[in-house]
Amino acid sequence: MRCPACGSYDDKVVDSRQSDDGLLIRRRRACLGCERRFTTFERIETVPLVVVKRSGDREPFDADKVIAGLTLATKGRPVEADDLDRVAAAVGEALRAEGNEVSSDQVGRVVLEHLRELDVVAAVRFASVYKEFEDLADFERELDELMGPSRLTKSTEPKRP
Repeated sequence: MRCPACGSYDDKVVDSRQSDDGLLIRRRRACLGCERRFTTFERIETVPLVVVKRSGDREPFDADKVIAGLTLATKGRPVEADDLDRVAAAVGEALRAEGNEVSSDQVGRVVLEHLRELDVVAAVRFASVYKEFEDLADFERELDELMGPSRLTKSTEPKRP
């Protein structure tokens, strides 16, 4: 690290502290040339996440777009704004784990997985747009998938006398 006062490259780290969120390290340094002290910050460089749209266009991942979609899906549901922020952050992390470039279908799939854990009704609403439902059978298939094989339908419920 070059000293801002004298330009010397010789320094020593006097103190290191991690930020509250753990994403940043603050280092106090002392120049061995002029003995002045200065502060540097160190953080992980993140590569931008790119979403490939169905049309082939590429654009940077935008968590605000995810939150906007979640807001529409959860309208009138007992879901807090903080929950939506957490889901959007979890979606971003999951997508980054898949690589630097993801398809819009992958984004929708990951959003749907996280939304199912938060609110099933909102998940069905989101799926109806993401999966482009065209008729009632699409809703039934999604509900069957959400509820799993243990779901009882009216036709399989035992009748009581």
